[in-house]
Amino acid sequence: MKIDKRIIPLAIGGLGIGTTEFTVMGLLPDIARSLQISIPEAGHLISAYALGVVIGAPILIGYSVKFPPKKVLIALMMIFTLFNALSAIAPDYTTMLIIRFLSGLPHGAFFGVGTVVAARMAGKGKEAFYISLMFTGLTIANLAMVPLVTYIGHTFHWRWYFVIVAVIGLLALLFLKLWLPVLETNQDTHFMEELKFLKRKQAWLVLMITAIGFGGLFTWFSYITPLMTVIAGIKESQMAYVMILAGGGMVVGNLVGGYVSDRLSPEKTCVLLLFLMMISLAGVFFLSEYQNIALALTFICGALSMSVSAPINIMMMKAAPKSEMMAAAFMQAAFNIANAMGAFLGGIPLEHGLSFNYPSLVGVGMTSIGLVIALRYKYLYGSQTIDKEEIATECISCD
Repeated sequence: MKIDKRIIPLAIGGLGIGTTEFTVMGLLPDIARSLQISIPEAGHLISAYALGVVIGAPILIGYSVKFPPKKVLIALMMIFTLFNALSAIAPDYTTMLIIRFLSGLPHGAFFGVGTVVAARMAGKGKEAFYISLMFTGLTIANLAMVPLVTYIGHTFHWRWYFVIVAVIGLLALLFLKLWLPVLETNQDTHFMEELKFLKRKQAWLVLMITAIGFGGLFTWFSYITPLMTVIAGIKESQMAYVMILAGGGMVVGNLVGGYVSDRLSPEKTCVLLLFLMMISLAGVFFLSEYQNIALALTFICGALSMSVSAPINIMMMKAAPKSEMMAAAFMQAAFNIANAMGAFLGGIPLEHGLSFNYPSLVGVGMTSIGLVIALRYKYLYGSQTIDKEEIATECISCD
């Protein structure tokens, strides 16, 4: 299959964002040692970045909707590249904390604008697949870049991690300039107009599905290392390969999710994925002591974790036809809330002395709630289609 080169700049941007977001987790001990702080304090760098994502997404989108999307994406990637480069030379913990917050600001906005741009460039019936192509960069980051950059950071110095991310950012800027088509924007909209979609029940159902339903998978992913080493009996030295297996699942699941969504409908695909997540997480709870099954479930759960990206974003675009970029930005915030909720709720049974397969049982409950909400959404809005005449952003030079 020939890949449309216009989508490649968005994928490269996703590669950089995925690399900076997830690599830090594996380098926390190195960063803590270098900055002379504790590992829990170093963990605040992750929280600062996530806070930047949640705050930056709606604000940056709100004040950029009047500008051409190509210029907006270039500006967002410039901010991303600048602050990741500054992270490489941050002299102390406080400075690093501030810079990581600023680095997170363009994350959600980039994917928010990019989601709409990808859908506009797609032919009819290919919107979800094009969105999945954009998120391919994020999945490849988990498959290849995170293990590679973690190794480089361990072997040489953790600051090289940020240098590499900045270089990826420069590449994204280059290809955004060269290959992304010129797009028209709606000059009549404003910040409060963009937020009007939040008055719609349909939009809130999608956000709840994302934050609760897919938060269930983060109960599994947040504690995957102790699950695999303590319960499945994998050697700690082999966990890098386990993470590559999960990353491979993410790459496959992301593309399959987009492909199936275009053919089955986003609503049906979402319901199906949530049901499969519920079954898979139950499998993790009951069967993780069997090593081969645990490894198979790692690939499956990895695949399911990214398969939702395209269909759930299409559902949100239907819910906010005149505020697509802002809605897509809120989706990024919802995914980060899912991450935080999954880690927090999944940790509760561990605090009470239960074993490391119990977080996935919490995940079963969360995905079950998400499934009920998704079924409700399908019942109410399942026959709705995207009306491209209502879209604020139109492609005027896509060749």
